[in-house]
Amino acid sequence: MPPDTSSAEAQHDPEGWATLRRFLPYMWPRDNPRLKRRIIGSMAFVLMAKATILALPFAYKKAVDSMTTPANEGVMVALALVVAYAAGRFASVIFNNLRNITFERVGQDATRQLAEDTFSRLHQLSLRFHLSRRTGEMTKTIERGTKSIDVMLYFLLFNIAPTAIELIAVGVIFYLNFGWELVAATALTVIAYIVVTRRITEWRNDLRRKMNELDGQTLSRSVDSLLNYETVKYFGAEERERERYGEAARAWAEAAIKSENSLGLLNIAQALIMNLLMGGAMAFTVWGWSRGEFTTGDLVLVNTYLTQLFRPLDMLGMVYRTVRQGLIDMAEMFRLIDTEVEVQDMPGAPALVVKRPSLSFENVVFGYEPERTILHDLSFEVPAGSHVAIVGPSGAGKSTIARLIFRFYDPQSGRILIDGQDIAQVRQESLRAHIGIVPQDSVLFNDTIGYNIAYGRENASDEVIAKAANDAAIMPFIERLPDGFATEVGERGLKLSGGEKQRVAIARTLVKDPPILVLDEATSALDSRTEQDILRTLKKVSEDRTTLAIAHRLSTIADADRILVLDHGRLAESGTHAELLRKGELYAEMWARQQSEDSETEKAGA
Repeated sequence: MPPDTSSAEAQHDPEGWATLRRFLPYMWPRDNPRLKRRIIGSMAFVLMAKATILALPFAYKKAVDSMTTPANEGVMVALALVVAYAAGRFASVIFNNLRNITFERVGQDATRQLAEDTFSRLHQLSLRFHLSRRTGEMTKTIERGTKSIDVMLYFLLFNIAPTAIELIAVGVIFYLNFGWELVAATALTVIAYIVVTRRITEWRNDLRRKMNELDGQTLSRSVDSLLNYETVKYFGAEERERERYGEAARAWAEAAIKSENSLGLLNIAQALIMNLLMGGAMAFTVWGWSRGEFTTGDLVLVNTYLTQLFRPLDMLGMVYRTVRQGLIDMAEMFRLIDTEVEVQDMPGAPALVVKRPSLSFENVVFGYEPERTILHDLSFEVPAGSHVAIVGPSGAGKSTIARLIFRFYDPQSGRILIDGQDIAQVRQESLRAHIGIVPQDSVLFNDTIGYNIAYGRENASDEVIAKAANDAAIMPFIERLPDGFATEVGERGLKLSGGEKQRVAIARTLVKDPPILVLDEATSALDSRTEQDILRTLKKVSEDRTTLAIAHRLSTIADADRILVLDHGRLAESGTHAELLRKGELYAEMWARQQSEDSETEKAGA
């Protein structure tokens, strides 16, 4: 569902009725009449159950009144009424459970659809958003939001609505049988109950919001610490991490104590109001009986109706809290859905069609922040089928170029063209389908080697996966594993070595079979021997493709058709390896420095 940003009320009251109205289309889907019929059917069972419950006290009253007559005259009537009372209670249980069975699919479908919309939206958001948010907090927001939906639906439809119906029906019954005094007392009590419940609950909701924030912070710290398990061990920071986590956990515990204590206060206030009405109403009935206006059964009638009424009213505080909390949790999910998509396709954007996979930058200006420009009026071209390398000091903007090619960001000005087509004017999905990348840090899914290789193309066949693994020179390693392609790689691929992960990433790109290949410092984290093995594989993979290699180590790209040298986001030099060395400028200086460092490393290792 698209974000709704037009309502001012949604801005000022995001956890109120605006949020509920935002959710209604999930509960009453326009294109699913079957679910609508289920909702209508479940509400019919609600009305049948409520009608049965409202009739039961009269059977109870008449049974008691029958027992005040001589035994021989009233016994059969009393027995029949008692049997009818028991049958009615059983029927109400049947109706309630049929209601739940009928409605279950509605709740699950609404939960699933909203969760899918939120998950889809998160994948549409820019890299900037994901780099600035904590994964643990986002996961918790989605978890709380989806869990609240089913419970909220249940209470709204099967507690609040039936309670309102029962209040009206009891008011009519009391007026017809006992006069306006009892109706007025009941109405005033219900109003007082609702007002007290609402005010205390609003206070508790503030405490709950604080708990949610601290809960998200606690989860985020634990996830962050466990994902960086090795770093914690490297620096002996276990105690530091325990204290950091414990600080967040203690703050959450204090907020939880305040929340639970406020619940006790709410329960006491509710019980006081309800029992004042119960005592007053029964005293009123006894006083009327003493004057001959009411029968003994009328006392039972009033007691039964108020007991039945108090049962949902007793839950009203919990229901109100649950609904309000559900609205808070759902509002958080809707805020994720409403987050502006930074990089969007233009309306009616065509698909990218690549016949000659050339790549060019035309006067591109870009900065992650407006006040800090990374690329300054950058222009270069990668002809179709060529191998072009980009080098430069750290912070020159090399990796930023790869992110712009994949359109994770849009430049502030200038154009990026593939086969003469501005990538900002075509669909992102088609753009990324024509580009493959082997990044510096190849992060794998916590699944099997086969799954990670096959991720390059949906429904890739076993033959394609095996060929990619063979071309990436990882097949001998896979064949030595007991489970072969079914071997689990662990979270982020940590069960594999750096070289093995890179080869899996190369195989994944081969399965995708893109005409344009980006190598983003693909060997900088590897040892020299592994680096040379990977370089040979990459050289083979790059054949017959347009390749842009972003490199830190100059020796890895010395055979490139053309080398672009960046300095502070500007193109400083351009040429072949030999040409740049003859110029004796920045590239030659970098080459000399790296050769010297490699020489010193070799001497130290000798």
